[in-house]
This record gives sequence, C-alpha cells and structure tokens, in this order.
Amino acid sequence: MPATATDPGTSRTRSWWGWGYADAHPDDAECAALGALLPGTLDRPLPIPRIADLPIAAPAATPPPSLAHLVTADPPARAAHAMGKAYRDVIRALRGRPGRIPDLVAHPAGDQDVADLLDWAGEHQVAVIPFGGGSSVVGGVEYRGDTHRAVLSLDLTSMNRVLEIDTASRSARIQAGALGPVLEARLRPHGLTLRHFPQSFEFSTLGGWLATRAGGHYATGPTHIDDFVQSLNVITPAGAGTSWRLPASGAGPSPDRLFLGSEGALGVITEAWMRLQERPRHKASASVAFSDFHRALDAVRAIARSGLAPANCRLLDPGEALFAGACDDGSTVLVLGFESATGPVGDRLTSAVDLARAHGGHGRTRAAADDTTADWAVSAWRSAFLRMPYLRDGLARMGAVVETFETAATWDRIPALIADVRSDVGAAALKATGYPATVNCRLTHVYPDGAAPYFTVAVAGRPGEEVEVWDDIKAVANEVLHRHRATITHHHAVGRDHRPAYDLQRPEPFALALHAAKDALDPHRILNPGVLLD
Repeated sequence: MPATATDPGTSRTRSWWGWGYADAHPDDAECAALGALLPGTLDRPLPIPRIADLPIAAPAATPPPSLAHLVTADPPARAAHAMGKAYRDVIRALRGRPGRIPDLVAHPAGDQDVADLLDWAGEHQVAVIPFGGGSSVVGGVEYRGDTHRAVLSLDLTSMNRVLEIDTASRSARIQAGALGPVLEARLRPHGLTLRHFPQSFEFSTLGGWLATRAGGHYATGPTHIDDFVQSLNVITPAGAGTSWRLPASGAGPSPDRLFLGSEGALGVITEAWMRLQERPRHKASASVAFSDFHRALDAVRAIARSGLAPANCRLLDPGEALFAGACDDGSTVLVLGFESATGPVGDRLTSAVDLARAHGGHGRTRAAADDTTADWAVSAWRSAFLRMPYLRDGLARMGAVVETFETAATWDRIPALIADVRSDVGAAALKATGYPATVNCRLTHVYPDGAAPYFTVAVAGRPGEEVEVWDDIKAVANEVLHRHRATITHHHAVGRDHRPAYDLQRPEPFALALHAAKDALDPHRILNPGVLLD
C-alpha cells in the first residue's frame, strides 16, 4: 500500500509530507496559535507542500517486463517514499527540498518477487531501500548519495497477511508488511495480541519493527520487538534463509540477531514467527505528583526493581507534564498503569503508588482497580501522546524547530545526563537561533539497572535554515550522550542521522564483522546504502 493510499478499513488518506493522516493535521489557525507559544516563529504558517511542485525527474532505470507489474513510477507514490517522518523530513518537504526521490516504487506480493527484484537491482546497480510504513525518524528510508544508477523503494505492505496461528505454542507466522492495526485485527478473534504498540503503531509494520529493533509502549517487561521473535525469514542478494522456530537455543550466535536491527542493510525480512500473549482484561492506572524531580527518579527506580512490572511507568518532568496537560503547577508527574489477562491488578497498582509516595509523591486521584478509564492526568497524557507528532508538524509550518531524541543509560548516570542535556542543548539552541529553547524530558522505559530518557526540544528556527539549526543542536546532543556513555538510540534506530554516533558506540571488531557480513550477503552493496555502514 503506497503511503498516499487510503488505509484499509478507513476512508482516510495518509499524508505524504507529514505524520499520519492528512485530515488530522492542525489547520492554519491552530498552527498560528501553536507558533504564538514560541517567540520568533513566522507570522503565518508555511503552505502545505504540493507534489506537483517537486522536481521529480524521469526514472533513471526501467524494470524488465517480467517485473513491470510490481513497479510504479507514479510521482505521488515516489514522493511519498522519498523520506521518513522526522522533523528534518517534514521541514524539507515544507521547504521544497525533499532530497533524492526514488526512481521507482515496488510492491512485491511474495518472497519470489522480492528475490527477483533484488537480482535485477544487483545487476543494474540500483539501490534498494526496504520500506514498511515509512515512519522512520532517523533517515532510515531515504537515499543519500550518488553512487547508484537509480533508487528503488521496496514497499512491503502488500505482504500483510497473518499466515498461521499456532494456539498451542501461542505464536503466529506473520508477513513483514502487516501494519500494526491490521496485524492486531487479525489476532483479536483468537483472543491474542502481539502486545507491541509503539507511538507509530498505526503507521508502521512488523518488518519495520524487526529491522529497527523497535521498542513498544510498555515501560517494563517485554517491550522491545526482540523479545517476541521466534524465527525470521530473510531474503538477501546472496539467497534466502529461515531460522528454526524454537522457544530458545544455545546453538552458536543467533541468526535472528544478525538481522534484528540491521535496518534492511543485510537483507529483507519478509515474515516472522512471533510470540503472542492473551489480550489483557484487567487494567488500572494512576498518577502521582512530585515537587522534586530527583526524588521522582528515585521512586521510579524503586518501582522498576520491585518486581511489580507496571505496563506504564512514564515520568514527566514539569515541562513535559504541562505540555501533556497532566498538570499546571510545576510538578513532576508519574503515570502508572497495570494490566493482566489473568486477574485483577489493583493490588499491584496500590503497591506502586505506595512506593511512589514513600519517595515524596503526593496528591493525585487514583482510578479504581480494573477501571479502563484512567484519572484525568493519565487521560490527558494518553491524548497528548497520540497528538504530539501532529502538533510538531504544525509548529514546523510556523518555522519552529521541534524534535525529539531518546537514549538509555544506567541509573548512576541518569541524573547528570539529564542535567547536561538540558543545559548544553539549551545553550546550543540559543546560540543557533538567538531564542531560548524548551528542553523537556520524560522517562519512557525503565529497567532495574537504568532508564530511557526521551527529550523534546522546541525553539524558533532561522527561516529557511531550520534543518541546519536542528543539525547543530543534534550534534551537541550526540556529544552529551557520548560523554555519558549513553546509547545513541534506545528505540528509534540508527538510520543515516545517527551514523556518526553509532560508529563511536560499536566496538571495532564488531564493525569488522558487520562489514564482512555486508560483503557476503550484499556483494553489490545495493541494500539501503549508508545505513549502519558506508
């Protein structure tokens, strides 16, 4: 399904230039109201870009007749596959500078189609960019460079079926092009769920989650897609392979681990056996306020080590809580949620709230156990969580620089890491723009040994130079993360935007092994060039 198509089961059209659905974007008046919140933004919003205004050249390659039915050179399809959905992508589209637009878009229907397309591309030096929902925020689905004759975007969303469900083993064989809502709709009649709900859930695919080692919504317990994989089927230019479907194995290095997180640079994941869970029937949630952010960090660490395993354990600093509508009094807010398929969760929620209060938490109203409607702060946060990408795009139309980045570090580094990001990134934004920036933080995932801070930066940009401003700010952010030995990404992947920092994070012997794997599996170097490797 091209990114500009109408989604199955709806009459809504995906936006080619921005996040999500075209009809969900803020209108001009709302954009102006958002811009008024940041000093220095434009007087009026940038116009919504039109595909007709883009410089889309004739394709530089033509597929053979045997593949022609799989491939299109339609300009709207090509434009929709040119970039992901990062701030850099949105502002480039708004400014009419989308970068290299793919020459062709392919929609394979099965493994043989993928293999045939890779064979043709290898013979003719055509770069192949695997594409799922197109929600990458790190430059993972675009081509940068000039070393290939042409660029083919390989859209897998026609391969979207749940092929088998094994209820005895509680697992399913699913094609990689299945979007989140499609996948869950087909599991629901069986009372099962993959239970993987990233913020991009509506607009991303199983294959994309696997190729980027995506993290889901849940703050503790199994949350990375890695945790749910039984086996993978992968098509590479050197051949196809399927790993054995096993609950666990100690037979050498895991073949699945080679392709999880490989971002399409080593092969194309076409299907996977995935571990499933029963759908939860019992839910409860609450929020707790703190006047001291550092005491709130201590509370979250205690909850993460308690064995209570909350499904949600989001800590919002005062700025993040205000923006989400979770509070307006300068408090830090902890959002807690529990769920279970087997029994009530009220006692676990009570224990978590008691732990939070023992560390200085106070004064929030708790939802009743097994009540699926949360207290007002929890409800406000959920609504804001889903709306945030659209608001970012509205601010981008006002010339603002608004973007996020995330990381993970051990608990001993977390307080200084957060403080240095706030100070150094804020200073970098002020230097780049002349305007003070908002730098907010929330914890999205927590572990007994560490946490994943997620930062939001908002500042007025320099008109026409918004990309350069963000690149300067992000370079400073990367330096801070490296200084504290915090990962360049907890769940957003590497892509092209994180390459410099990824090169510093990975051990040199592993880099040598990765290069060797690339040479063996992709000898013509056509698969997603520039991702993970030069």
